[in-house]
Amino acid sequence: MPVYRLSDELVFPHPSLADPTGLLAVGGDLSPERLLLAYAHGIFPWYSDPDPILWWSPDPRLVLFPGELKVSRSLMRTLKKQVFDVTVDAAFGRVIRACAQSRDETWITEEMIAAYEGLHKLGCAHSVETFFEGRLVGGLYGVALGKAFFGESMFSVMSDASKVALVCLVEYLSERGYELIDCQVSTDHLKRLGAREIPRKEFLELLKAVQGNAEK
Repeated sequence: MPVYRLSDELVFPHPSLADPTGLLAVGGDLSPERLLLAYAHGIFPWYSDPDPILWWSPDPRLVLFPGELKVSRSLMRTLKKQVFDVTVDAAFGRVIRACAQSRDETWITEEMIAAYEGLHKLGCAHSVETFFEGRLVGGLYGVALGKAFFGESMFSVMSDASKVALVCLVEYLSERGYELIDCQVSTDHLKRLGAREIPRKEFLELLKAVQGNAEK
């Protein structure tokens, strides 16, 4: 299958045209308008320097429905002990940089950091932070659109710190009527927490329903 090269026009090919790995398109930019258009259509950027921007829509798609979150006994004990102080949107820039630094090889480039900080300023990207004795020890960030939250990355430098952030995110989203958390690609870690794979076609249908938007 061909991989589409984007122009300056704000448009994406349909996700069904992605190659077997989920790669759909290359090029374009990380402007807020393009990023939000991508998420609205089940597409996300994922690349490393010095590669060009790569856009993906994998099949199947890993999703977490808030009501299906699985909390282990050990994690429940951590939550009950209130080991961590948890905040929302208190340290977005620190969280995204910590996510980048937590990996030997990362797709969270300086260009990506600037782009998502821009979305955060617009009220579209959010973070959840876990602190221990005043020190940032875990967290996650992602993009909210309609009643869907698109998880981008998480980090932890202390046991259970990122899991607590996820549990608190799910509670926060559930209280506000969110129906879907996109986890993008499959990991055993997220599956143990209740995420499951669904066909891309089903994901796109759900995404359209929770956004309440017509196809653009």
